[in-house]
Amino acid sequence: MSMSTMQMVFYTSTTTPLYSTSWTPSTTGQYAGTCIFLIVLATFFRALFALRAVQERRWQQMESRRRYIIAGADEKENDSRSSADGSKMSVSSEQSNEGSMAVLKGNVSAVRPWRTTQDVPRACLDVVIAGVGYLLMVAVMSLNVGYYMSVLGGTFLGNLLAGRFSAAPTSH
Repeated sequence: MSMSTMQMVFYTSTTTPLYSTSWTPSTTGQYAGTCIFLIVLATFFRALFALRAVQERRWQQMESRRRYIIAGADEKENDSRSSADGSKMSVSSEQSNEGSMAVLKGNVSAVRPWRTTQDVPRACLDVVIAGVGYLLMVAVMSLNVGYYMSVLGGTFLGNLLAGRFSAAPTSH
């Protein structure tokens, strides 16, 4: 399909190429298979967002359990303080032969340090999410009504199946 013949309105052809000219359905069954593929891809896309939300909660829990040691602390008692971002941190001071130190538990600062164990998987997941999102965008930009409806249907199905995992946790 060249630029001069590119459709600028939604249409209902069953022979619309998807991603390349070699992926051009020639029968109604092939077109249905392409639409099913788009439904599955959009469902997978929504599941990736749910996975990202679950991972973010897991990484946040790991961060809240981390302990930080500050050498040269002057305090001698256990207490609880608020950090710059409003979260609570537990402070316990100890005296040793080398001097005093404080052990901080909880979120110490609003800016989280860079960690290979969290930031590399987060970046990889974001790349996969972006790639699948762009593939779905190209399908929608073909302006084929069946492809468009398949992406919407897959998004709906993905939210039904995985939406509860991406929702914020509620307190009971």
